[in-house]
Amino acid sequence: MSEADDLSRILMVQADSADSALGWATLGERRWRCVLGAGGVREDKVEGDAATPAGEFPLRRIYFRNDRLVLPKVRLPARPITEHDGWCDDPRSPSYNRLVRIPNDWSHEKMWRQDGLYDLVVVVGYNDDPPEGEWGSAIFLHIAREDMGPTHGCVAFARQDMLELVSLIGPATRVRVLSQPSAETAPSPAGDDDMKQFENFDERDW
Repeated sequence: MSEADDLSRILMVQADSADSALGWATLGERRWRCVLGAGGVREDKVEGDAATPAGEFPLRRIYFRNDRLVLPKVRLPARPITEHDGWCDDPRSPSYNRLVRIPNDWSHEKMWRQDGLYDLVVVVGYNDDPPEGEWGSAIFLHIAREDMGPTHGCVAFARQDMLELVSLIGPATRVRVLSQPSAETAPSPAGDDDMKQFENFDERDW
C-alpha cells in the first residue's frame, strides 16, 4: 500500500452496544479498544450532552505534553500544550470550539491536566468550520482513563494505543463514528433466516 493510500484510510469507530460506552476503532488492519461518550453516540449532538457525534470528520492537529511523553514521528501538525492553553466550550463566545489562552472570561476547559487524559490529543474537525449554534465542542481523540470510563463526548484510547495511532494517521485520514452499535449491525447467526419461516407454523396448515 502506498503512503497516499495509507493517508486516505478511514478510522472507523463503533460502540459495542447502545448501553455501553466501550467500542472498537479500526484503521486498516489495526484495531484498538476505545471508549466513547457517556451520552452515547448521537446524530443530533448538542453542547453538554456528553455524547459522541455520529458522522465522518477530518482530523486537524495534535497537541501533546512534551514533559510527559516523547511524540513519535507524526504527519499531522503538532505542538506542545502549555499551562495557558484552554478550549472554549461556551457557545456565546466568538472563540467557541477554539483553542484559547487562559485565564479567559468565557467558559473553557484546561488542556494542561493532571490526570493525563490530554497528554496526547488529536483534534477532530467537528463543528469547527465554522463553529455554529450549540452543536458541541472539544471533540478529541485522547488518552482514556485507566478504568476505560466513559468520556464527555470524545473517543479515548489506552496510552500506548494512542501513541501508535498518532503515528499512523495523516492529513487525509478521517474518523467515521457509526451511529449504530455493533450489536445492532452484526449479521445474524447462520440458520436464523431459515428458522424464521417456521415461527408462525401451525400443524393445522398441513
